[in-house]
Amino acid sequence: MNTALVATTLQSLLVGLGLLSQGSPWWEHYENSETFLCPQLGRVVLERNEAQAALLAGGVRSTGFRSDVALPGLRYSNDSLTLILRGDLLTIERRPSRIDCTRTERV
Repeated sequence: MNTALVATTLQSLLVGLGLLSQGSPWWEHYENSETFLCPQLGRVVLERNEAQAALLAGGVRSTGFRSDVALPGLRYSNDSLTLILRGDLLTIERRPSRIDCTRTERV
């Protein structure tokens, strides 16, 4: 699959789903904030706790809730997007598209 097309599709999805934002509201109380580098998307931030996660990319925020499925990794999803965290790898998936991102630092 064409990586540029996948990135454009995911960017459009994030803009369509998210709210323009610089960060998550204080009442969501995210315990972890991690930065990842994604092909074509650039730098994204994943804020998460045990129940939910927010993906911040290019000023856009999309929230997903923890999925308890018997598959590897921590999974957070909403109606259109699934975030899969496995060690230093974050996968952003919107079937059939997916982008693998690499952790760059902890903030």
